[in-house]
Amino acid sequence: MADETKPKPKHRPASIVFASTYPLLALILVLVACVDLCDAATVVDVYRLIQYDISGVPFGSRFSSLNHHAASLSFQRGADLSRSVLILPLRELDLGFIQDYVSQKQSLGGLLILLPETLRPGNVAGGSVISETQGFRKLLAELENLLVHGNLPFPVYFAFENEETDAMLADVKKNDALGQQATATTGGYKLVISVSEPRKIASPTITNIQGWLPGSRAEGDSNQLPTIAIVASYDTFGAAPALSVGSDSNGSGVVALLEVARLFSTLYSNPKTRGRYNLLFALTSGGPYNYEGTQKWLKSLDQRMRESIDYAICLNSVGSWDNELLVHVSKPPDNAYIKQIFEGFSNVAEDLGFQVALKHKKINISNSRVAWEHEQFSRLRVTAATLSGLSTPPELLESAGSLSDTRQLVHEDAIIKGVKLVAESLARHIYGHQRKDIKIFADDSSLAVNPFNVRSWLDLLSQTPRVAPFLSKSEPLIMALKKELEDYTAEVSVQHESLDGTFTFYDSTKASLNIYQVASVTFDLLLLLVLGSYLIVLFSFLVITTRGVDDLISLFRRPPSRKVKMV
Repeated sequence: MADETKPKPKHRPASIVFASTYPLLALILVLVACVDLCDAATVVDVYRLIQYDISGVPFGSRFSSLNHHAASLSFQRGADLSRSVLILPLRELDLGFIQDYVSQKQSLGGLLILLPETLRPGNVAGGSVISETQGFRKLLAELENLLVHGNLPFPVYFAFENEETDAMLADVKKNDALGQQATATTGGYKLVISVSEPRKIASPTITNIQGWLPGSRAEGDSNQLPTIAIVASYDTFGAAPALSVGSDSNGSGVVALLEVARLFSTLYSNPKTRGRYNLLFALTSGGPYNYEGTQKWLKSLDQRMRESIDYAICLNSVGSWDNELLVHVSKPPDNAYIKQIFEGFSNVAEDLGFQVALKHKKINISNSRVAWEHEQFSRLRVTAATLSGLSTPPELLESAGSLSDTRQLVHEDAIIKGVKLVAESLARHIYGHQRKDIKIFADDSSLAVNPFNVRSWLDLLSQTPRVAPFLSKSEPLIMALKKELEDYTAEVSVQHESLDGTFTFYDSTKASLNIYQVASVTFDLLLLLVLGSYLIVLFSFLVITTRGVDDLISLFRRPPSRKVKMV
């Protein structure tokens, strides 16, 4: 009897269960659409303008995050760009416009500078590309000088042109020309870079590497042999640290030093051809910072060792000269050692079919600033000279790895001629062969310069940024340079020193830029209206099919009011 009165379980019709899944399916479709839109965003690698301080004074770009709409130079003058990222292709660069924003400290949401693909580090191309790169060189130098020495209260990034950036810029220009500047209401393109705020690099280091080729003493000679030093600074500095490869300044000098070391290692490996001079090879860091690494390396040398240096040859930017190399000196040209060095270079250059010229610049002892690397030697009364394709010394933090200093502008033949000049002049001095008809490193001999070695190292350095504060002590490049010297010299040592506290650097040098094409608010409202109508129709359909029209109408009918009975 109890079983008969027990209420039977209610079973929901299959149609109701199926129909109840409609809203869920609609939600899934909306989510899938959103995911597809996110995946459709373009991602571009961007390189941040350097941020640093000198004695507490800020320079460079002070911010790194971006989340603004894109704008171009086609916008109406006087428009508010405080919430816009201005996109400037180098080909259309208006330097005066940037100067106004920097000098007047005008508000700008961000700056994105598009570089031609030909300027990408490691890119090797033909003559037309080289001509284009040379055309940009002066403009880039002015731009970098302006940005590096300014205090910019907005993010600045560099990127390379591609199809996506070209298409985006074309759309942005068209809208800006029509006066439809991108905003949250009008839509357009939104540029987003999500990175943490830059942090100071704690205790940046500079690393020097030296190798030693001992000379041969005569039997019974206890005197210390004289030493000749060959030196090159290997690090760089530029507007974008992640792009600062310095193919010429001073990648070419490093390549030349390594090849000279290889040639003399062959000569010195045989006791019969080992000279009566020690050869000291040094790859120094801190070149852009007043050759600080060279100074600290020299002071770390034993005093007897330093006093034994007959003279030093510093190699700087020897990869892009045409028919003349310059020998920069600090001592007067009539100094006996200077005359000997220059005459040795002149004789060899004449045999090789080009010229060398002597340029004298006196050192100002009261000023700690040095123009050339050899001046650090001269301050310690060591005779030295700098061999370079540059006629004038670069200013502090300039011409030491600029954006235009890429592989295309460096000629392997120029480096090879520089190597022959240094190697032949040193060999004639060491072995006492000053006659012009002798070629120790002849092209058809076992002591010939190896073009493959020159090209390989030049290619590697031309795609490896080398800004010292961003290099670790165990950086692969530093290890590779150390190993190369170990192959050619003995007693290779590495010296780590702290960079002068005058300079402070900040991290965050590279990021990913997300480019979204966003719709206007009008479109959003229309989409909301369509979705709302769809959901109302769907809801009505579900109620009618499951409960009937009467239930649907009752949902919208006002319920009868209840009267409260008063006692």
